[in-house]
Amino acid sequence: MKLRVSAVQYHLHTIGSFEQFAGQVTSYVRTAEEFESDFVLFPELFTTQLMSIGRGDGSGEALKIGELPQYTRQYKELFQGLARETGMHLIGGTHIIEENGRLYNTAFLFYPDGRIAEQRKLHITPWEVKGWNMAAGDSLQVFDTDKGRIAILVCYDMEFPEIVRMARARGADVIFCPSCTDDRHAFHRVRYTCHARTIENQIYVVATGTVGSLPTVDFMRGNFGQAAIITPNDVPFPPGGLMTAGEINDDMIITGDLDLALLYEVREKGSVTTWRDRRTDLYPDWK
Repeated sequence: MKLRVSAVQYHLHTIGSFEQFAGQVTSYVRTAEEFESDFVLFPELFTTQLMSIGRGDGSGEALKIGELPQYTRQYKELFQGLARETGMHLIGGTHIIEENGRLYNTAFLFYPDGRIAEQRKLHITPWEVKGWNMAAGDSLQVFDTDKGRIAILVCYDMEFPEIVRMARARGADVIFCPSCTDDRHAFHRVRYTCHARTIENQIYVVATGTVGSLPTVDFMRGNFGQAAIITPNDVPFPPGGLMTAGEINDDMIITGDLDLALLYEVREKGSVTTWRDRRTDLYPDWK
């Protein structure tokens, strides 16, 4: 089974209306459609761009994070419609939702048939807690698609090997990682651990991040991002385990083909067989 994936380096800049946001999103989706992609990945927290619209009172003041969920319906309708029109699976980055008075940083998968699935971020960074009082999700989801089984783990989640082990144990062959990092240190923490997770679990990881700046939105003034399609580091794959990557901090989209048969091959008879050689007599099997 082969699948084509695209990842968007989403350019954050101040906008004046939801229609501007929708136009930017649609442009990226149409580009991926021209490449006949099966999956399109947007970054974490890219919908914070909607906060820059403000309140429409002429003050120029951005919305606060607790007000962002007011756009949830429009966000879902936009992505649901584009998934249906294009026949692609759209991973709509993450969007902040509210439930029972708590805020959750939530990734959404929009299926071509109109279904919507979600994965809440499981590990919350200190600044998300301190700055935004964000709550953590409490369960890992894996998603069946007509192109294979996938999981979505958000940014900081990739720095915890146990959760990726669980996703692989439940049959996920591809992990999509929407990310948002504000400097080189944060970016490389996520990037290096994505590479580690592909080696440990013999899976693909598709990652991307935000670029640009939202000068009026707290905690979103700095962004350092690059999209990448990351593979296990073995003979059938590119040296260094990097299929393709974008230009750092540029507004762009990358595309590549994932061959799931190669994963099954290296798990069985690769130079190393890290998934098969787990010592579950010494440490837990995360099934």
